[in-house]
Amino acid sequence: MTDPISDFLTRLRNASKAGLAECVMPHSKLKESLAGILKAEGFVRAVATGTEERGHKTLIVTMKYVDSAPVITGLKRTSTPGRRIYTGYSEIPRVLNGLGLSIISTSKGLMKDQDARRHKLGGELVCTVW
Repeated sequence: MTDPISDFLTRLRNASKAGLAECVMPHSKLKESLAGILKAEGFVRAVATGTEERGHKTLIVTMKYVDSAPVITGLKRTSTPGRRIYTGYSEIPRVLNGLGLSIISTSKGLMKDQDARRHKLGGELVCTVW
């Protein structure tokens, strides 16, 4: 797999469109912190880790729905392995005038766009969620 973040976002997008209660995927620290940001912002209900029968760690994301409609209406991978996109803190884009969320990989770790602006940190624009 060349881009595990795109795989993570695609699994979440497919699970929300299919109306699944949970989304299970291979675990990594980066995916876990992405899921933690989504949970803190109210896009997913819960994030947990588990193990497969073969001993591999998995990440279990419990999806969130309001009136049987998914809370996540869109996910987009912004910076890809073939085309990295970096931005300064003053140029971080606003998603749907603040209703959405940009996730930035900074020197202090993954942050949502508001935190990166507050700490005056730029970095790689990982994805946008709305």
